[in-house]
Amino acid sequence: MIWIAGRQVNPLMLQAEWGLNDVQQEIVHRMAASRVVFEYASADVLRFELKLRDHLVKSARALYMSGIAFSDFEHSRSNPEFWEQTELGGFRLRPGIPPSRGIIDIFQNGRLYATECATAMVIILYHAVLKSIREADFERLFADMILYDWRYDQDLDLQTLPTNTFLPGDILYFANPDYDPSKPQWQGENAVFLGGGLYYGHGAGIRTAPSMIAFLNENRKPGAMRSAYLVSQATRPGFAYLAPFDNMRGNISYVDHRGAFPDILEAGVRIKAEIGSFYWEG
Repeated sequence: MIWIAGRQVNPLMLQAEWGLNDVQQEIVHRMAASRVVFEYASADVLRFELKLRDHLVKSARALYMSGIAFSDFEHSRSNPEFWEQTELGGFRLRPGIPPSRGIIDIFQNGRLYATECATAMVIILYHAVLKSIREADFERLFADMILYDWRYDQDLDLQTLPTNTFLPGDILYFANPDYDPSKPQWQGENAVFLGGGLYYGHGAGIRTAPSMIAFLNENRKPGAMRSAYLVSQATRPGFAYLAPFDNMRGNISYVDHRGAFPDILEAGVRIKAEIGSFYWEG
């Protein structure tokens, strides 16, 4: 269910009034059909979430088409014009390079890069956020960028939540408990849910869930009895936290308002949109 400012909303109304594209239509229909209640303080926050989720899907597809290679950290590589290689196989933004330029170069010159699936997910997140918020805010929020595994800037406000309600733009995880120890890179696969039953995992490509599971099962140890599976969790950026920086809005003042994150549970528990460490005033 979807609630805005204390009132339940029909997804067909949003579809008609907001001109939603196919990905965004799937998002609101999945929200409306779920037992989870998605609650927003204002329509602007939901509208921003739909935009950012759409960019997450587009960024995942763009990274897939960029030519970036799959590798472990030992064999990772990047464009030395923009990035320095760390000892652990990560990428550190060179001094004086704006974060936006470093991220855009990965998509424009993907064949110069190689990394594993977790770092690829963070790259997708940064690219989608760049497409959704004001560039000046992106440069300020994500200065001194390092790309390595699940290391990310706190201003992404990432949260991994237990849920079976998967929405396009969610980052999911396919676990492979009986993976072949000689192929540790296939102990699981991080994947962006693209909608329409498709998922993008760096190294595995764009696949359906059964195909992703079959791919991982091919990389199990001899005699394995347990199948790979899709974990009941989703990793999401702080949509409400990032919404004040929306590139379709003017400058908005905000004040620090540190507080606990609400728990996200199934059946009758509402999801609050005030996610993150700041409270804003428009």
